[in-house]
Amino acid sequence: MKTRRSLLLLTAVLLAALFAACSKSAEAPKPQAAAEEGKKIGASLIGKLEGPTILRDTAAYPKTFQEAPSLAEGVKAGKLPEVAKRIPNPADLMVIKPLHETGKYGGNWRRAFTGPADHENGNRIVSMDKILTFDYTGSTIVPCLAKDWKVSDDGKTTIIYLRKGAKWSDGKPLTANDFIFWYEDIYKNKQIVPTPFFEFQINGKDGRMRKIDDYTVAFEFPEPYAFFVYQLAGSTGIGAGLATRGAFQTWGGAYAPAHYLKQFLPKYSSEAAVNKKAKELGFDNWLSLLRNRYNWSLNPDLPVMTPWKTVSPINTPTWGLERNPYFWAVDTAGNQLPYIDKITMTLAENAEVANLRAIAGEYDVQERHMHLAKLPVFLENAGKGNYTVHLDPSFNGSDVAIHMGNAYTADPEISKLIKNKDFRHALSLGIDRDQLNEAFWLGVGSPGSVAPSPDTLYSPGAEWNKKWASHDEKQANELLDKLGLTQKDGEGYRMRRDGKGRLRLEMITVGGQFVPYTQIAEMVKQQWKKIGIDVDIKELERNLAFTRDLNNENQMMTWANDGSEMLYLFPRHALPVDAAECHMGAAYAKWYASGGKAGEKPDDPEMLRAFDLFRAAFGMKEEDQVKAAKEIWQIIVEQTWSIGTVGQSPAFMGVRLVKNNMGNIPARQFNAQHTRTPHSSLPVTFFFK
Repeated sequence: MKTRRSLLLLTAVLLAALFAACSKSAEAPKPQAAAEEGKKIGASLIGKLEGPTILRDTAAYPKTFQEAPSLAEGVKAGKLPEVAKRIPNPADLMVIKPLHETGKYGGNWRRAFTGPADHENGNRIVSMDKILTFDYTGSTIVPCLAKDWKVSDDGKTTIIYLRKGAKWSDGKPLTANDFIFWYEDIYKNKQIVPTPFFEFQINGKDGRMRKIDDYTVAFEFPEPYAFFVYQLAGSTGIGAGLATRGAFQTWGGAYAPAHYLKQFLPKYSSEAAVNKKAKELGFDNWLSLLRNRYNWSLNPDLPVMTPWKTVSPINTPTWGLERNPYFWAVDTAGNQLPYIDKITMTLAENAEVANLRAIAGEYDVQERHMHLAKLPVFLENAGKGNYTVHLDPSFNGSDVAIHMGNAYTADPEISKLIKNKDFRHALSLGIDRDQLNEAFWLGVGSPGSVAPSPDTLYSPGAEWNKKWASHDEKQANELLDKLGLTQKDGEGYRMRRDGKGRLRLEMITVGGQFVPYTQIAEMVKQQWKKIGIDVDIKELERNLAFTRDLNNENQMMTWANDGSEMLYLFPRHALPVDAAECHMGAAYAKWYASGGKAGEKPDDPEMLRAFDLFRAAFGMKEEDQVKAAKEIWQIIVEQTWSIGTVGQSPAFMGVRLVKNNMGNIPARQFNAQHTRTPHSSLPVTFFFK
């Protein structure tokens, strides 16, 4: 299948660039010595982009097969079928050529995780349950769970061909029936999925799924939707896989183990019966029980298609994974993958603890929660900890975006201000991004708006990275005065226009993340004090913060806009269009995703214009898609529904520590949401030397 020009260009940039931040404009202030040194260090740690290869030529497939010693013992004891009977038919296998060499079996991959909300930590490693995926360059779609695909000439139908003989982790066959079960019994059940997936629609019109035969499924749409194959390969509800979307409790993945999950659905017994079962197991009702049983990180009994499966749940101090004996991929020598037997994630009370343990050499491969600010300490202790540091820069505009609660209504006065473009511009102009960059990014980031790197195809142009993103207290004050916020209290803070005292905003942060959101927010608070704006910083646990977002309770929330550089593949951090996760107005996202049947219609004509452009783009030709994306980004930046700070850096899962006894580790890996970093490096091929 042809590679899209946009993704190729993005990859070319990744191969060629060091940091976008390392080519500052002549007008940029001269960084401090520490920041300058940070740049030099950073540039030296960026290696060559490389990774394993998924073979497509069946003539090169192995004819004999081997397995891990632990599984061979199970076969000998009669507990498992022989390996040739556990994997797909020889022509239907996934065959992977490892990056450097055939690996050795065994070992326990040690990692850190930060609690029950940290499911992405494991999802990104086991993401081979995606229907399609991207290769290590992040540019080319390749088979994954499906062995092949075909898009009809009219673009209305995408056909998926499954691997004959592939099995769930409990040994039951994976067939088209598992896709139809998901579509008919999960996705179309409004009690379970009340709002349709926007990526399973074209121009607001729903797609449908049809079984062709036991190993062939068709996704059909009323209008041309050739881009749908990219939705299947991306980090989307329809394509990201059962493990990822099940853990997010968004019911995605496009397939599910019918033989296991039917027991929890009223359709296959009665509502009274499944509610009785739920209450006996300590759940409020059948839906709560189903939500738990659908989650691979919470439910060790859930059959999965991932290379490792949960044996100790994520809500315990140790999240434990073990190899799936029925995993459907082998290396070029015929060895069933993965090489590594176990993954043990040990609870770190917070990211600081995880970083300290990493410095001590306690983790084998860890990129999640590793802080860029710790880079000098990581390097200083690399020899003692017997690890190597790699940096993998990304292309999204902001590692810390201040997402405005555009649908917030609880406080009418605050709501009016948030919905006012001049107010949002004033807040943005009140931020000294260069100070943030030097304090928290060691000077290697790129201060600016939420727009993606100028080197990406969807970029609206370099000037949009600076629009409304310079530090201009004078203009910020003028805009605030123009809004009638002229009265101040004794401390210089502006007063509310309704006479109810000081104007005080609330910003929600989440602790224990890749960058120190709370500390960065506190610095912004001090900067906003200079324009008379007071703000309370409240750090919350991730699930609580996200729940508040979905209930439109947050006035502002800090989060990255990662993935947004590929606007059509992961728009949730750029526009409020994804009802499953939205930091910019969930009521608007529900309205968009439901075609106006739920949620709230925005009263902002520019947001509606962006929605129209976004919805129409999926049916456009590629050159028109690119043009539409640039226009959408111009609207996003001009309206400032999210305020950018610093981005285009390795701070967001791009600081990677690797023990020196690990094999098949790339010098550099593609760091992006759509490639599910580190999934595109295919961790099933990692091994202990």
